[in-house]
Amino acid sequence: MFYVSVFFQYMAQYIKTKLQYRADLFVEFISDLMFQAVNLIFILVVFGHTKLLNGWTRDEMIFIYGFFLVPFALFGAFFNIWDFNERYIVRGEMDRVLTRPVHSLFQIVLERMELESLLGGITGIIIMVYAGSRLHLELHWYDLFIFILFVLGGMFIYAGVFISLATVSFWSDARSSIMPMMYNISNYGRYPIDIYNRIIRYILTWLLPFAFVGVYPSAYFLGKKEWYGYAFLTPVMGLVFFAIAVFLWNKGVKRYRGAGN
Repeated sequence: MFYVSVFFQYMAQYIKTKLQYRADLFVEFISDLMFQAVNLIFILVVFGHTKLLNGWTRDEMIFIYGFFLVPFALFGAFFNIWDFNERYIVRGEMDRVLTRPVHSLFQIVLERMELESLLGGITGIIIMVYAGSRLHLELHWYDLFIFILFVLGGMFIYAGVFISLATVSFWSDARSSIMPMMYNISNYGRYPIDIYNRIIRYILTWLLPFAFVGVYPSAYFLGKKEWYGYAFLTPVMGLVFFAIAVFLWNKGVKRYRGAGN
């Protein structure tokens, strides 16, 4: 309950801060919408030249993209650790974090919170509803709970992978560009996995499981029964990769010796 209380206190302060600069908040919303629109336009352009992409229709691709936006938005809002190496290791702010009686990862998650990223989740749901209506998808009452489970699983997969990458900084404090590279790789998860060759499919499923963020869980709602087994592995993969990330984080913190002079 203590951690829950701290979380909501941080959230309240964050909202107050953002509302002080409403023009900046509006610009951020517009820029996010433009970014999402560009990706959607790319899908439309591709299907302007073909009706099917390895058996997937345009509306199915749009649905997958919409689903992908939801867990990605939650990840962007609560696990914004892109600059961990630069800010907390190179600049020495990790020393400040470790003097407080709260788990260091929890503190950093709260400090780097960006709730405006949640707008991407709303956009994703709108895109899913649009594509689903065109596909005439039939949903059941329990699909809402499955949807939430899949979304949380996808969010924790993203969090697990990027937190694990951040922990590299505990062993090497040199500036690294691995985060942007991994972000580019993660974008492959928003497209059907079977359009790639076997090696890439294996990597995106078991090593860097970004396929569980978009295509696998979406396949359940699209009625692709051959992918159901992978779809229901989504929350399991999320828990496993997030647990690994927390383990590596705790190991890294024990190794950390401070910024020095």
